Amino acid sequence: MNWEDFRQWGRRAADWAADYHAGLRNEPVRAQVAPGAVLSALPDAPPEGAEAMQAIFDDFEQTIMPGMTHWQHPRFFAYFPANAAPVSVLAEYFVSAIAAQCMLWQTSPAATELETRVCDWMRQAIGLPDGFTGVIQDSASSATLCAVLTMRERALDWQGNKAGLSGQPRLRVYCSAEVHTSVDRAIWIAGLGEENLVRIPTHGPTRAMDADALRAAIAADRAAGHQPAGIIACTGGTSAGASDDIAAVMDVAEAEGLYTHVDAAWAGSAMICPEFRSLWAGVERADSVVMNPHKWLGAQFDCTTHFLRNPDDLVRTLAIQPEYLKTHGADGIVNYSEWSVPLGRRFRALKLWFLIRAHGLDGLREMIRNHVTWAQGLAARLEATEGFEVVTQPMLSLFTFRHLATADLDAHNRDLLNRINDDGRIYLTQTRIDGDLVIRFQAGAFTATAEDVAMAYDVITELAAAGT
Repeated sequence: MNWEDFRQWGRRAADWAADYHAGLRNEPVRAQVAPGAVLSALPDAPPEGAEAMQAIFDDFEQTIMPGMTHWQHPRFFAYFPANAAPVSVLAEYFVSAIAAQCMLWQTSPAATELETRVCDWMRQAIGLPDGFTGVIQDSASSATLCAVLTMRERALDWQGNKAGLSGQPRLRVYCSAEVHTSVDRAIWIAGLGEENLVRIPTHGPTRAMDADALRAAIAADRAAGHQPAGIIACTGGTSAGASDDIAAVMDVAEAEGLYTHVDAAWAGSAMICPEFRSLWAGVERADSVVMNPHKWLGAQFDCTTHFLRNPDDLVRTLAIQPEYLKTHGADGIVNYSEWSVPLGRRFRALKLWFLIRAHGLDGLREMIRNHVTWAQGLAARLEATEGFEVVTQPMLSLFTFRHLATADLDAHNRDLLNRINDDGRIYLTQTRIDGDLVIRFQAGAFTATAEDVAMAYDVITELAAAGT
């Protein structure tokens, strides 16, 4: 393909994308193919010669698309959303066409300086005070890894990268069992070891980390000769929206001199609405905060904003400056590759800039408020329906429920969930609450309507009745 061919196919791709989204409501949300169906339809060996673009496109439609779960479907109520507002898709089109590697200021000054500006826009939008500085990471997993590495280096007086962990005291990091598994992975990659991730009991309806138990665990570790390094708190945990009392956690952290990271990957987007900020009261005292505009706000994946009270600690942990990466003759510049684990960086700031300008904070707030209202309404309807139990009340737009039966409840609800997803009109997932399997619902699709959420009630109750 040359650029003249691209001109033709680019127009066709834009038409295809618009048609695809216009027809999504007519498609089953989750892919309905059997395991191995797509793989068996693909040639075993790569082609030796060039193939016509029309043939490639035909195979894309006939082989690939039937095996795709439609994450942009308005009735995608599973996991968390991975929204892609049209304007964000358009911005990604430009990013792909420019194809810049934005690792340093000098490799694309506009990319660096736009990132600085849109991160500060997001800081203001979610109510973090002056003094926090932002960077765009690929995902919350990477931001959490950055935080854990910084905890490690601070606890070891910045000697971990140089001398390694051998011979050092055991470093301990504290969190509840409600945090995302990306925390476990960060602990592995940072070399701390799973045994040194200390799980603190939770209590109350928000399933918050018990501050007294946290304080006791730190004291016990110090007495045992271990080295506490940091605390990871969450606002809006993935399973059921668990939210720590950030102010209480910060009281302990400040008394113990520990680095703190707040994972608000999903719920952080809701903080553009001032009325929801009580969920993370005290966050302004944290050292590191992460939220994902690529989840609920509509910035196409991947786009994570990571805010730091003192970015110098992160840069000291990650920066490497060989001669070929130095920028000479320019003072006061920022090289964001020194703020993240990968050296290479995509121009992620552009889609966030397009998104905020095209929708405005008011438009994004309206969407989030609608999702919360609709989810709360659905939970209330299910709770009032005979045979249903709401297990965890809505945390923003996320709640869990189960259908009651005389049979094995876990097996019964697993069967109900499978029948719902095989039906195709909506898509839900499961989790466990205190050991029991429950069905998880969250409203967050960019194009969802009140009618889509109402359909969820109809599908759930219809299929529950059919299975009893």
